[in-house]
Amino acid sequence: MADLGVILGDLAAESQAIDDVVAELPASDWARRTPAEGWTIAHQIAHLAWTDKKALIAARGSEAEWQTEIEGLLATGESYVDDGAAEGAKTPPRELLAEWRAGRAKLADALAAVPDGQKIPWYGPPMSAASMVTARLMETWAHGQDIYDALGVERENTARIWHIARFGTRTRDFAYKLNSLSPPAEEFRVELTAPDGTTWAFGPEDAGQRLTGSAVDFCLVITQRRHPADTDLVATGKDVEEWLGIAQAFAGPPGAGRKPGQFA
Repeated sequence: MADLGVILGDLAAESQAIDDVVAELPASDWARRTPAEGWTIAHQIAHLAWTDKKALIAARGSEAEWQTEIEGLLATGESYVDDGAAEGAKTPPRELLAEWRAGRAKLADALAAVPDGQKIPWYGPPMSAASMVTARLMETWAHGQDIYDALGVERENTARIWHIARFGTRTRDFAYKLNSLSPPAEEFRVELTAPDGTTWAFGPEDAGQRLTGSAVDFCLVITQRRHPADTDLVATGKDVEEWLGIAQAFAGPPGAGRKPGQFA
C-alpha cells in the first residue's frame, strides 16, 4: 500500500525544486515561451496553482462544489484548462508564486486528512488520496520540465520519479480508453534504469511484451514531454509500441505531445 506521507513529502520536495528555479527569475523571464504552445513560464505556474485549487475542492469532499466545477468544465469545453492558465498568468510573478505556495500547502493538508478508503472525484476516474498526490506529483514534475526546457536548464532527477513511473504503468489502460481503443488483455513488463543506476521493474517478469530504458525518459513520454523517438526506450511487442505512441498519465482529452526531434 502506498505511503501517503512519503508521497506528500516527495511532492513538496519536487514543488520546492521548481520554486527555487522560478523564484530567482526576473519578472521578464516569466514571459519566456515554453514548449507548450501558447504557454509561458507564468502559464505553467498559474496552471499548477489553478489545478491545486481544483484538487482542493475535490479533496474537501463537497459534492455540490465539485458538481459546480464539472458544470463549469462542460460549459466551457476543451479551452477550460488553457483559460485558467491564461487568467492566472496575468497575475504579477511575485503574487502568482505566493499564490502557488499557499495553495499547495492547503492542498497537502487537505489530502493528508482524507480518510482511508475515501475516493476523491476528479476529471478522470475517482482516486484515493495517495493516487491524487501521485497525480499532483506527476503533473508538477511535467510542468516543471517545461520550465526547465524554456530556461535551458538541466534537471537533476531523483528517486521521487519512481512514483511517476509507477503511475505511468498503472494508467496504461486509461490511455487506451482515452483514444477509444481496447487495452491489451495481457500486462507488460516494464524495466527502467533509475537516476541512481538501479533498476525499477513493474509487471510480471514472464510477460511476453516489455519495455526497457531510462526511467526519466519513460516519465517524459507518459507525461508527453518527449516523443518516444527521442528517448532510449526499447519496446518489444507491437502492443507496447502502440502504447508508447498514446501513453498519457494525465486527465483530459488525448494530448498532442511533442514532435520527433524537437529537443535534438
